[in-house]
Parts: sequence; C-alpha cells; structure tokens
Amino acid sequence: METTIDIKKITLPVTGMSCAACAVSVESMLSHTKGVLNAGVNYANQSVSVEYDPELVGLPQMDQVLQSIGYGLIIEEDEEDAIAEQEKIRQAHYQKLKTNAISTGILTVPIVALGMFFMDWQYANYIMLVLTVPVLLFFGKDFFVNAWKQATHGKANMDTLVALSTGVAFLFSTFNTFFPEFWHARGLHPHVYFEAAAVIIFFILLGKLLEERAKSNTSDALKKLIGLQPKTVRIYRDGAETEIPAREVRLGDEIIIRSGEKIPVDGKVVSGSSFVDESLMTGEPLPAEKKSGDAVFAGTINQNGSFTFAAEKIGKQTVLAQIIKTVQAAQGSKAPVQRLVDKIAGIFVPVVIGIAILTFILWMVLGSENAVTHAMLAAVSVLVIACPCALGLATPTAMMVGVGKGAENNMLIRDAESLEKAYKVNAVVLDKTGTLTEGRPKVTDWKWLNALENQDLHSAAVKSLESRSEHPLAEAIVNFIDTDQKAYVQHFESMTGNGVRGTVGGHEYVIGTFNFLKKEGIGIDPELQGDYDYLTAQAKTVVGIAIDRKHVGLVAIADQLKPTSREAVEKLLARNIEVYMLTGDNAQTAAAVAAQAGITYYQAEVKPDDKMRFVKKLQSEGKTVAMVGDGINDSQALAQADVSVAMGKGSDIAMDVAKMTLITSDLLALPKALKLSQKTVVTIKQNLFWAFIYNVIGIPIAAGILYPINGFLLDPMIAGGAMALSSVSVVMNSLRLKGARL
Repeated sequence: METTIDIKKITLPVTGMSCAACAVSVESMLSHTKGVLNAGVNYANQSVSVEYDPELVGLPQMDQVLQSIGYGLIIEEDEEDAIAEQEKIRQAHYQKLKTNAISTGILTVPIVALGMFFMDWQYANYIMLVLTVPVLLFFGKDFFVNAWKQATHGKANMDTLVALSTGVAFLFSTFNTFFPEFWHARGLHPHVYFEAAAVIIFFILLGKLLEERAKSNTSDALKKLIGLQPKTVRIYRDGAETEIPAREVRLGDEIIIRSGEKIPVDGKVVSGSSFVDESLMTGEPLPAEKKSGDAVFAGTINQNGSFTFAAEKIGKQTVLAQIIKTVQAAQGSKAPVQRLVDKIAGIFVPVVIGIAILTFILWMVLGSENAVTHAMLAAVSVLVIACPCALGLATPTAMMVGVGKGAENNMLIRDAESLEKAYKVNAVVLDKTGTLTEGRPKVTDWKWLNALENQDLHSAAVKSLESRSEHPLAEAIVNFIDTDQKAYVQHFESMTGNGVRGTVGGHEYVIGTFNFLKKEGIGIDPELQGDYDYLTAQAKTVVGIAIDRKHVGLVAIADQLKPTSREAVEKLLARNIEVYMLTGDNAQTAAAVAAQAGITYYQAEVKPDDKMRFVKKLQSEGKTVAMVGDGINDSQALAQADVSVAMGKGSDIAMDVAKMTLITSDLLALPKALKLSQKTVVTIKQNLFWAFIYNVIGIPIAAGILYPINGFLLDPMIAGGAMALSSVSVVMNSLRLKGARL
C-alpha cells in the first residue's frame, strides 16, 4: 500500500538578514535541514518560501536552525500579523542603523580633523584612539560580527574586508600610539590611521542606511493590499444579524454590505443593488452597477446603496489574496547591482588577504636588515589601500545623484535596480485609464437644439437634477456646467442604471441613455441621432436630455487622452521600443484610445492576472519589459515587470509596488527615465572600473613591487590617503550626472 507524503509550502518573514550573503546562508541552512525539500529566499522582501514534510520537521525547528546562526523566522498564523511583526523588527533595525551612522559621523569629523591638521600635537593620537574605539567596537561592531559569521561558514563578503582593513589599521595605529620608539629606533615615523578606519566605517554605514531605507518600503504594498480586507463583517447566521471577524467567514454565509464599506470575500449578490468601485480589478474609473446575481470581489469598495451577497471564495482563494500572493512572490526577485559587488567581494577579499600574507612572507624571506619592518608596513599598506570604500560607494553615490536628477525631472526612483535595467527596456506595456488617459470621466461635447430657448436656464436645471443622482457620470455633468443660476427641484426620481426624471421650474426633464428615452416614449431627434452615432463611434458615453417629453439635447462623456500621451508614445517608438496597451475596458473604447495614442498593439477586457501573464509572455520572448500603470489592478504586472513605473496620481499600492513613479502623471517623463537610466548605468560602470583599476595598480605598489627598481616603498599613511582619494574620485564622477541632459 502506497503512503502519500503531505508536503506543505509556506512563505515566512525572515529576521536578521543584512546582505545577499545572509540570504545565501539562510537558504543553505534550511535546504540542509532534514525534512526540508526546498528553500528559496527573497532578499528584497526579507522572506523565505519553504517546501517541507511536516512529519519530519516543523516551523519551530526551522526557526531554531536559523537562530543558531543569528537569523530567525516570524511564525504567525495571520499574514497581516506576520508582516506587522516583521515591519516592527525592520524599523528597529533601521533606527539602530540610523543612530549608528549619525553617531559615527559625529565622531569621525574630529578624528579626521586631528589626523589631517593636528597630527603633530602630542595628544592627538590618544584623542583619536579614544574616539575611534566606539566607532569600531560599538557603532561598527556588526561588521566584525558578520565577518566572523561568514568566516565560520568558510565565506567572505564586504563585511569581511571592512572588518579586516579597519581592524588592522586600528591595531597598527594603537601599537604606534603606545610604542612609537619601536619605529624611531629603526629611523621611521610611527604613523597612525585612526581617521582611515573611522571614515571607512562611516561611509559603509551610510551606504547600508541608504540601502535599508529603500528596502524597507518593499512591504508597504503588501500591507496596503492586506489592509483592503476589512477586519470584521456583518452576516446573517442562524436567522440573526451578527458581526464576526472577517477570517471566520464560511462558504455560503450571507454578508451585509452598506454604503462605503469594503467587500471582504468573493461572492454573488443575493439582494439589493449598488455601485461598486472595482478599480482593483478593472482599473476603470467608473464604479460598476451591482444587482442580484452579479459577482463581487474582495477588496472592492461599495459606493452608494447596500446589498447582501453570498460568500463563494474565502481566505487565500479570493482574487485579492491571489494578487497579494503574486505581488509577494514577484517583488524583489531580481538582483540589483549591489549584489554583484557582494559576489565580487567574495572573491576579492580572499585574494587581498592572500596578497597581504604573501607580501609579508616575501619581505621576510627576501628583505634586508629591516625585513620585519618592511614586511609589516607593506602588508598593512595592502590591506588599507584595498579597502572597499570606493567599491562600496560606486553604486550608492551614482544612485543618489541619479535619483536626485530624476526628482528634478518629475521622476521618483526607489532603487538602483530600476536604474540598472531601464535602459535595456525594449517593450513598454501601458495601462489605459490614468496612464494614457486622464483617469476620470469628463464632458467632451454638449449640444442643445438651436431652436431651444433659455438654454442657460435649462443647463442650471440639469445641474440641479444631476447633483442629486448617485450615478458616476452625474458628477462629470455637474462639474462641467458653469452657472450661478439656482434651480429649485420640485420632483426627483432616479432610475437605477438608466437615468433620472424630475420637475424643475414647471418643466419635466428626463435625462439618461437614448434607450431609456425611447422606453419613456420620447422620440429621438434625427439631428441628435446623427451626433449620437458619431460620438459613440469614438467610444464616448452619450446621455440624452428631454424637456416636456421632447428630445432637445445630448451630452458626451469620456475619459480623455492626456495631451502628451501621443508624443510620449512616438518618442518610445523612435527608440525602437515596442509599445502595448492593456485595459479592462471594452474593445470599442480600447480601439479608439489606441488609435488616438498611436498604439498598434492593444488588448481589451484584460483582468489583473492577464496583465501579469502578458508581461511574463513578453519576458519569455527575451524582452526587457517596463510596465506603466496607476491602479491596484496593475500591481501584479508591475511586480512582475523588469522595470515598474507608477503614475503619480494613481493608487498608493501601485506606487509602492513600482520602482519608479512619474510625479506629474506626464507620460513624457518615461523616455527621460530611460535616458537617465542609461547615463546612470554608465556612471556606475565607470565607478566600478576605476575602483578596481585603482586596486589593480595600488595593491602591487603597496606590496612593494617598485622597491627593487627604485627603492620606493609605499607608506601606509599614503595608502590611506590614496584610499580616500579613490573614494573622492568615485563621488566626483557620480556628481557629473547632475549636469546630464535628458
């Protein structure tokens, strides 16, 4: 008889990870734990997905395994509680990092001042020593702790080189402070390098602070998506109305939804009617009418009216839960440039250590009478000159300047990853509503029959009637009519989904769809029928107006194309970038907007997961895809895309998921963003090139390669200065971006 193994898969937040190497350690430790079949760490959102056999291992045991190496799992049944706990820990870590960076900066300023300008003062070395101790052993102790953890696993990263170079520089300087006569007896001056050690710690802490600040926002979208689910709901159960926690809803429960409330689960309307904001699903600005038998979805928001619906999908089966799941899985699954630096450091660090040891041995074997002195000076010079400060600054400085440049041009850029990838984009996927269009319905055409008298008076009457309507299009009509005339409404009646009927100033008004007017027995004016056919062909919504049973006017309403959208599309096409438009709207409207924007490829009636699949399809064809959207319904596709761009007037969730936000909602900023990316990437590559070239040239000189030729041996003090100069050169090169033309 075959026995089936009940394999479980779960995603849990991880605490304590500070670099890509930490993620590798967590993944490796869990993967080698008995009962764990597979483990994958998502470093960007600090989580791990684990497949495991619950009969062999439990979550507490996995937590214990990680705690043994300094990490941990947050095990909470409720996903919102888990994310809240993770955020609490992350905020505490960020505040600690901020405190350490600021405190180190405060202490580093006098250390540098003493080391550069008062180095000959008899008490300077002792004061620098006292100030450097807390920098290394308190504010910078994590570098040494992490380096030790890496060493116990036979690995090395940037922390290893930071700890080694600053530690050696500090110990060497401390020795020179207390035993200067050792060098005086050998005819050498005992230099100290406290300022080099402090500056290194400060710069690297500052870089980590900037990285953590960007990374800390990755969970905001998930928190807001989860926040779309109400905590409690009102249901009919056992013949009575009762309020229960949303997590306790069962299939078949009848849930009562009132005006302004969020819908907790997926289901179908049983009774009542209303308009529901479904931009979460469709991205369209107009709320959808809901009546008996219509489907409703978790996270959408009821507008006016109330209804009861039966729960059909609950928990992780709802559409909203699937959106949360895919955003969580896709977010941060791509590696930024800084990870490459960490990987390089994994090779670079052992090589530098090896060169320092080899240098010491060669000097001891081949050196003259001062072999010990020269060996020690050369080894220390190698470690100091090879400090990763320039390497660590290469990406964050270019990123900082690039982000600043972007902000000047109406672009908010969240991380180096988007700057790294944007210039490679060869396919752009655009949402329609709010991205290409204004995102809200406006009156585009208004026509009265010429024979109609007192048109201003009738306009005021229409405004008064529509101001009482609950229909989403009514607001567009009210906003369009600019009149100070007051019209007293004697009678008003709303015909849900069709229009309104009312009496103003003794005249009977009927306002609604042309079909509604026909049902009311009102004949359509032939001239206005021609206008109706022309306007509906442009995918506009047309409302008819009848006064005293005679058809006398019409209003056309549409979500208009933004003035700069077509120009932006043309600029993208000029860069040989394929442009696609996806929308949840109907085919006729999609075709009209695509034609106006100059877009050939488009799809209509697209759902959120369809958008994500479309982006995946383009990526499977080898394309680098940028997704531009403004709604919650775009969040899955935004998280999946190589480069994600949100429109500034869109939803908070879209902006949280996206790595770039166009502040003005002007699509012309997108081509500029791609150009800025290209210039930033070039700057990063230049910085990395010069950081490495500096080491390639500096390390051999520090090791004493010139000594047999011309007797030159690099002093550690000069090595420290050269190290600082390399950092300055990287910063100066990054600052050149400020003057770039986009």
